[in-house]
Amino acid sequence: MTIANSGISQTRSFTTVFLIEMWERFGFYGMQVLMVTYMMKKLGFVDTRANLVWGAATALIYATPAIGGWIGDKLLGTRRTMLMGAVVLAIGYALLWMPTDDEHFLYIALGVIIVGNGMFKPNAGNLVRKIYEGDDTRIDSAFTIYYMAVNIGSMISMTLTPWIRDYVGARYGNSAGWHTAFGACSIGLLVGMVNYALMRRTLWHIGSPTDEKPVNRLHLAGVLAGALCVIFATMLVLQSLLVARVCVYVAGAIVLGIFLHLIRASHRDERAGLIAALILTLQIIFFFIFYQQMSTSLNLFAQHNVNLDFRLFGWHLFTWIPEQYQNLNAIWIVVLSPVLVFLYNWLGRSGKDLAIAAKFAWGFGAVAAGFFIYGVGANSALDGQVSSWIMVWGYGLYSLGELLVSGLGLAMIARYVPERMGGFMMGAYFVAVGLSQYLGSVVANIAHIPENLRNPVESLAIYTSLFNKLGFAGIACTLIAIAMLPLMKKLSLSHAAGVAKR
Repeated sequence: MTIANSGISQTRSFTTVFLIEMWERFGFYGMQVLMVTYMMKKLGFVDTRANLVWGAATALIYATPAIGGWIGDKLLGTRRTMLMGAVVLAIGYALLWMPTDDEHFLYIALGVIIVGNGMFKPNAGNLVRKIYEGDDTRIDSAFTIYYMAVNIGSMISMTLTPWIRDYVGARYGNSAGWHTAFGACSIGLLVGMVNYALMRRTLWHIGSPTDEKPVNRLHLAGVLAGALCVIFATMLVLQSLLVARVCVYVAGAIVLGIFLHLIRASHRDERAGLIAALILTLQIIFFFIFYQQMSTSLNLFAQHNVNLDFRLFGWHLFTWIPEQYQNLNAIWIVVLSPVLVFLYNWLGRSGKDLAIAAKFAWGFGAVAAGFFIYGVGANSALDGQVSSWIMVWGYGLYSLGELLVSGLGLAMIARYVPERMGGFMMGAYFVAVGLSQYLGSVVANIAHIPENLRNPVESLAIYTSLFNKLGFAGIACTLIAIAMLPLMKKLSLSHAAGVAKR
């Protein structure tokens, strides 16, 4: 049954997915904002190890959706798999709530989170795709609003969890503070699932054909057994950085091979769209190297070299906890998303909509400018500390770039990939993102701060050197994206002609 004859509007269906995604991201980013500093301050990791362990975990978090999308399409159903993922994620955050600072227990909890994310992420995105399928202009707008849902949830949690950690830690001990903050992530997901239960009827007509059939118990048992294997494999990977590196690069080669195989084996009318999706996915890989700096080098930069007081004309406004500066990304995205949605719709109505490849080029330019602002901020630093406002404006440009690239990544898959490959290709896209997140952690380690270095002026020079290099890398990515525009235009026209034939 289609949306048009179901009696349920696209907006109501979209709102249901929007809200559970918002709460899921509340949990994830509430955990992410603390994880690197938790490993350093509670488990005794040096910054390079914490960055790489989190990079490997992030790579796996984004790799498992390739399997989760297939499970949703073929085995359990898109809606069911998404809900199962939310339940598993809530369990993973609840494990971090438990009062133990054992390194191996952390790996178990991260393994559960990785499984849950793999089930949830591609299927939630695929539901949005199905709601707006066939309407290219509204798909771009819908995924931009969907991306805003991510950042509403993360904006709240990235403000809340560091504050909970400090507030509870001051009263009941440092360890209690960390674990209570992680527990808030689990509670957020429980709220999201209750909300979904109340609104689930708006999605009964959206999903894969498997959603309309009874659950196959053999398939369910196989999925649960596979989930346990992934958890144990995660423990092995996270304990050995060499194994993690090999797994990430093998996964990248597999994703590239899958894309090339699908392009070769696809129908002639589908080939141009898949080639376009491959080119844009490669660009997204470069973007997420920049993105990973938020939880690694930019996070640690705030710990070492940012004046935490916000002042305006000499007046003290408020003081932030270092981890809360990551929240600037979410705040800017919530502010900028409605502006871009209005712009996309206006351009669409006037027949002047920018090609998605052109939006990517603008996005890389904004990211480059953002990193140069961090680098330039060093020139006005006092005693090795830059103003909080430098972080505000740097994150603003960085976030604009994110909306133009990452925010349209799922829309790109929805636009160029045939429906029969939708869930799987959503998953393959996330594997590519995971690969780049690990590479981003490797890049972040260029700004390693030796343990015996206490001089903020020296650490400032180390960090700003990295940020300036990233700025120049952003310019290179912008020029490459611009150079690819004629080819992308040709592929898009061929894709549109193929769709019209089908």
